[in-house]
Amino acid sequence: MNNPLVQLDPGLFVWTIITFLLLLTALAKFAWKPLLNILKEREDFIKSSLNDAEKAQQELARLNAEGEAIINKARGEAQSILAQGKVAATKLKDETLNDAKEKANMVIADAEKQIQVQKEKAIAEIKGEVVNLSLSVAEKLIKKNLSADDNKALIDESLTHVMKYES
Repeated sequence: MNNPLVQLDPGLFVWTIITFLLLLTALAKFAWKPLLNILKEREDFIKSSLNDAEKAQQELARLNAEGEAIINKARGEAQSILAQGKVAATKLKDETLNDAKEKANMVIADAEKQIQVQKEKAIAEIKGEVVNLSLSVAEKLIKKNLSADDNKALIDESLTHVMKYES
């Protein structure tokens, strides 16, 4: 075993430890701290991303709840509008029916008035005809020279007929 690499040399041993410590110090100063800083930044970024994601999830849940509340409110308002529309339609229908009934009653009243006027005209015409007939009968009877009792009976009978038509 005469291999110089395998033999224990105190000078080489010291220089190896010094080199190792210098390398360790250089790595700690120039490599480990930046690596640890980068890892720390990465960890902070991941934590903030998780917090942001949790906040976003909470916000989404809140917005979903608000959206559901808005939809329920809109449905309630739509039901209310429909109910008001039905009430308004019923009211309009009732008003229209009442107006139609009033107009029909007015038409019926006008028709009854016209019937009454026509009836009175017809009665007046009949009275005129009765008077003319009575005069005609009286004229014929006068030509025959009836007695006073017969004339009186004829006039009374004619007046009785006229009174029946007036009633």
